[in-house]
Formats: sequence, C-alpha cells, structure tokens
Amino acid sequence: MTSIKLSKCITCSLALSLAFGVPSLATAQTQKAQAAPKISSVQAKALEDWTYSLAANAVTWGSPLVIMYALRNHDATGADVKAAPNTVWRMENATTPELAQKAGYVCPNSSVIYGFGFLDLRQEPVVLHLPDSQGRYYMVETVDMWTNAFAYPAGLEAGYKGGKVAYVGPNWKGELPAGVKRIDAPTPWILIQPRVHLPNQGELEAARKVLAEIKPQTLSEYLGKPALSAKYDYAAPQFVNPKLPVSALDFKDPLQFWDLLSSAMNENPPPKAEIEALLPMYKPLGVELGKQWDRSKIDPIVLKAMARAAQAIPKQLNDLPFGRLTNGWFIPPPSIGNSGTDYEIRAIIARIGLTANAPKEAVYYSGKGMLDTDGNPLTGTKKYTITFKETPPFIKPGFWQLRMWDGTSCYPIANPINRYVIGSDVDMKRNKDDSVTIYIQADSPGKDKESNWLPSPRGSMIMVISAYAPSPALVESLSNPNAYVPPPVVAVK
Repeated sequence: MTSIKLSKCITCSLALSLAFGVPSLATAQTQKAQAAPKISSVQAKALEDWTYSLAANAVTWGSPLVIMYALRNHDATGADVKAAPNTVWRMENATTPELAQKAGYVCPNSSVIYGFGFLDLRQEPVVLHLPDSQGRYYMVETVDMWTNAFAYPAGLEAGYKGGKVAYVGPNWKGELPAGVKRIDAPTPWILIQPRVHLPNQGELEAARKVLAEIKPQTLSEYLGKPALSAKYDYAAPQFVNPKLPVSALDFKDPLQFWDLLSSAMNENPPPKAEIEALLPMYKPLGVELGKQWDRSKIDPIVLKAMARAAQAIPKQLNDLPFGRLTNGWFIPPPSIGNSGTDYEIRAIIARIGLTANAPKEAVYYSGKGMLDTDGNPLTGTKKYTITFKETPPFIKPGFWQLRMWDGTSCYPIANPINRYVIGSDVDMKRNKDDSVTIYIQADSPGKDKESNWLPSPRGSMIMVISAYAPSPALVESLSNPNAYVPPPVVAVK
C-alpha cells in the first residue's frame, strides 16, 4: 500500500512539474548532478590562460573606445559636466598642473588653449562656425569615438580663414544649407578639440577670442528652430583614483570595463570590416554587437581572466615601447592619430597621448621611458642637456616645442618659473655655432641659463618633441630615418 501511494506521489510530482515548471525531486537531483564540476583543473587552467590571451587582445582593441566613453562622461554627460553635448568647454588658459587635473586630459600641450566638445550626431548634424584667426595658428582636430582623427576643418591644410562645416552622423538623410561644407563622421558621437596657439601670456585675450568664436550649433538651431531634445543616461565609470587621467582605466571593478565597452560599441559600432573579422573572435567573451554584455552569463573562469586582462593591459600600454627608436626617442609610425587597423599604436596613444594628432597636422617624438646616452632611465635626481643643431622645422604660423610631464600622472609639473614647455615660443640663448642647448633638471641651472631651462619633476618624467604645422621633412621623418634626426639627452657628469 505504501509503495503504491509513493509511486502515485512521484507520478503526481512529475505531472505538476511538467504542467507548471516546478522542479520535482527527480529533476532536482538531476540538476544537482549537472551543477557538479565538469572539467579538470588542467582544463580550467587552459581555459583561463586562453581566455586571458583573447581578453588581452580585446582590451587592446577596445580600450580607446572605453577611454573616450570615460572622457565624455568626465566632460559632457556625467555628474560634473564641463560642457553639455553639442557645446564647447573652453579652458581659460594654458594647461597648468591644476587645469590638467581638472580636465582629466593626459599629456596636455601648454602652448595652446584647448576646447573640448562632444557632439551628438544621432538625430541631426551639428554645424561648426570657424573664425578667421588673422594669422594665428589654430586647429580643430575631430576624432571619432575610436580616437581616429578623421577631419581638420581648421589647421595647416584647411587654413585659418574660417567658414562653416557640418558634421553628419551615419545614416542621416537630408540636405544641408548652402555655404556649409559637409563632413561625414564614422560614429554617432564625435569629439572636436580646438587648439589655439598661445605663445605667451601677453596674447591670452587674443587667443581666447579665437577659441570663443569656434561655435557648434545643431542643424535645427542653425535654421532658427528649437534644438531636438535628447536624454543622456549613461553609466558612470567608477575609478579607484579619479584624479588620474581617464585613460588610466583603473576601475574599482575591473569587469566594468566590459560593461562600458559593450555599451559604447553598440552605440558607436566599429567599421564594417572589424565587425565581420574581429567581433566573431570575441564571442567566447560574451562581447557581441547588438547585445549588452552580461557577466551573469559568463563562466566564472572566463570572468576571472577577463577581469585580469582589464586590469593589466592599460598598465602595460602605459609602459610599452612603440615606433622606431632614434637617439632614445620613439619615432611613431605614420599611422599615429588615425591608426586604422594599427590597434597597438592606437591603444598606446589613447593611453599616453589621448587624441594625438595625425602627422599632417602635428608630429611627435616620444621620450616616454627613454634612456640617456649612458643607457640609464631619465630621473629628476639628475641633470641633463639636449642640444639642437637644427630645431624641428615647421610652417609658420606653426611652432615647435619640447614638453615635460610627470612620469606617473602625465600632468605638467609645478615649478618656480611656471614653465611646462620650451621651444620656438621662448627666446632661448644660442651657442656660438647657432645651436640651442636646453637644460633639463629640477632646480635652476643658474640665472644666466634659465632662458633655456625646462624644469623636470624630482622623480620619473616624460618628454615629447613636437611641431604643429610640421614641415614636409618632419612628416617624412616618421618613415624616413634620415629626414630629421632628434638629438639625444645627455646626463651632466
């Protein structure tokens, strides 16, 4: 009798399970068995190692986009907005240590005043008004959300006379007003970054005037209509140290990198070729176009490797050498600024020199991690000289410079003479042979040499030689080692 009742009970339980989806005793036991580990420790280690390799690849590819997402949050869409979307945040002066931290912008140029403006092209184009600078050098670098500088409506090629351009997002259909030049943007969000030359503080008001006249308007506003409404509800990056540049990507939760990469990628898709060739490779990570990444659906072993990669790769990008080494300087490849499929260079530059220009507008020689002529790393505990027999050539009204930053934060260093850059804007003393010697040290080299002094931090340092509106020879130097050779840094004995 008992046996019959138990049998009926099990039968009823199975019936209820099938009818209402309630687990029966039998199915619960089956699920418990299925939840047991299915792979050996050897297989688990292989999965973690392989996943880390794949995740490292994906972080290298995707970190520029995540950095731009974080910069947009910092400047335009976060809690402490500097300038709302489709407006420009204009820095009031050259970039001091305080202003650099306020901007969250890595390795700034202290010979210009900056503007930063994130433009939202999802609904309609944005028209940009450009002034006639009366011969003052200025540019408007325009980068997509993958950090590619795809347009310069003002600068060496376009000139400094001004005009009107309209940035048009993907898939927009419509006609632009007469007299407005069309620029097609690769992504729905873009960043415009004006730079106006400020050779000295006496010209601050004139430089500010040019920057103030660089004005974006939505097409509706340009036509005298109300601007289209838009809501900006984006997850904010949570960083360990918010005072570091956003490019450090030091997330409190390393897995937030993947949350933000997924969101940013779905809003600003990569080029079609990358969608077809690269994204299928990242499917084992749960990274797919059109789907929000969901950590709850990822194997814990895979998650562990993805978190490790998100933590490690930004630090490695900060330290990696790149380009051709000449006299201790790293000469970047011609792909810098608009890298295409050169994902390594794109990621390194996003980390240490976010929104670096394309060579046609500016050329950079990086001294990050460089060694002196004795083969030792540069340090503020020593004194150095660098002697230019020929200073970097440029096309007026452009300029050349040697810039200095702290080796950790990549911000300018506070110093007694408030000098963060030296070059063609500084009246330096020349040697008898017309060469120029620059003194690089933490303390003054003496009043008679201060005109040629570039103060350094007391610890690690980063230097860059750059020229804006570079001469053809300087552009050629990125592919031809003999076109221009930068001088070495020599330790003072």
